[in-house]
Amino acid sequence: MKRELILTEDGSSSVYIPEMDETYHSRHGAIQEARHVFIEQGLRRLDQPYVKIFEMGFGTGLNALLSAIEAEKLTMNIDYVGIEAFPVEKKIYNALNYTSLIDGECDAMFATIHNVDWEFPAKINEYFTLTKHAVKVEDYVFEKESFDVVYYDAFGPRVQSELWSVDVLNKMYEALKQGGFLVTYCAQGQFKRNLKAVGFEVQRLPGPPGKREMTLAVKC
Repeated sequence: MKRELILTEDGSSSVYIPEMDETYHSRHGAIQEARHVFIEQGLRRLDQPYVKIFEMGFGTGLNALLSAIEAEKLTMNIDYVGIEAFPVEKKIYNALNYTSLIDGECDAMFATIHNVDWEFPAKINEYFTLTKHAVKVEDYVFEKESFDVVYYDAFGPRVQSELWSVDVLNKMYEALKQGGFLVTYCAQGQFKRNLKAVGFEVQRLPGPPGKREMTLAVKC
């Protein structure tokens, strides 16, 4: 799979896949999208000392980096699990410019996020533990009712509709604790109908810059 580094409108890097005509983040801004969808409308909804997060689509590691930074700010212990079927190559992640645009000294943290071994838990900072799995979601075995939040950051339904299906979303539902929730940039109608079909309560939220809305789905 050929990958190309691009710059989005907020100056932050993303990755473009020509054969899919798909980017890893919004072209309107990778960092501002990730902050809005997964931090502001995701992690910051929680007020508890310990949080377990599942990320669908580890990608460039941006969501993990922002969450690790937030863990330190909030003194919140985060156990973060991310899966990625096709991990980004070293030459790509070394060229990403996130740490130059994010306030604070996070170069070492971002390097650690990418350099720790896959399949094993690793301490990224005092409050943040990361486990990366190189696996397809269809093959990943979830522990039921174990996660507080799902960051759903897979490629969009246009290019990988199977990742937004009832079968996959049911796995997310079962993996979440009661009262846990899924957040995603996607607001496609069929996707929201699929969420409702597996039992989620679906809410429409304002989207990041350049996108009218995003989705919050709660396991009630």
